[in-house]
Amino acid sequence: MDHSIYVAMTGATQIMRAQEAVSHNLANASTVGFKGELSAFQSLPVLGGGQATRINAVAQGLGQDFSQGSTTSTGRSLDVAVQGSGWIAVQAPDGSEGYTRAGDLQLTADGQLTDARGNPVIGNSGPISVPDSAQISIGNDGTISTVPVGEGPNAVSALDRIRLVNPDPTQLVQGSDGLMHMADGSQADVDTSMRVTSGALESSNVNASAELVKMIALSRQYDMQVKAIKSADDNAAAATKLLQSS
Repeated sequence: MDHSIYVAMTGATQIMRAQEAVSHNLANASTVGFKGELSAFQSLPVLGGGQATRINAVAQGLGQDFSQGSTTSTGRSLDVAVQGSGWIAVQAPDGSEGYTRAGDLQLTADGQLTDARGNPVIGNSGPISVPDSAQISIGNDGTISTVPVGEGPNAVSALDRIRLVNPDPTQLVQGSDGLMHMADGSQADVDTSMRVTSGALESSNVNASAELVKMIALSRQYDMQVKAIKSADDNAAAATKLLQSS
């Protein structure tokens, strides 16, 4: 059988993988703080005997697009949007330190501050716990201030400070938990110069229109690969008939 059928089959498989990345981005186009996944095709030679006349196109992930999404005001005291580059440190499900841009923070029934997925937000001394308070506010440096129940508005006290980090993006990898982690398993250093905007959220940086165009283009490329497989199969069948007749 002509080797071209395997090249076309590989191309169709890799296009399906690229479609998965596009679908993932589109599914998270409205997810708070989401960073789009980047992918591209790379040409790799077909290994084996014979002349190097055929090339496979392989889809490879290039990491995340770390550009900042737009900031939307919400007026909610527990919503924060990271200004510029940087991340909010949270405790991952496995106990390690992970990083997120999703600033739609929540309070559990026992007063623990978490992200929307339930991961505890980390402060100066570990996960942050907030006592019963009449008012909670977050400063632009990540400091959490509270007014105890029964006290006047002037009885403001600083409780803790959200751990904000800004490592080199090349040192970050996305884990299966959806959080970013240091590639070497270490913890990023605190960046005291980082600032957040309280009462606002950062939207996803995915351009839905561009992703839809990419999906259409990949769909057409997939159809071309399927047609190439069909043509190679038809040619092989025709050649077999000629050999049988001779």
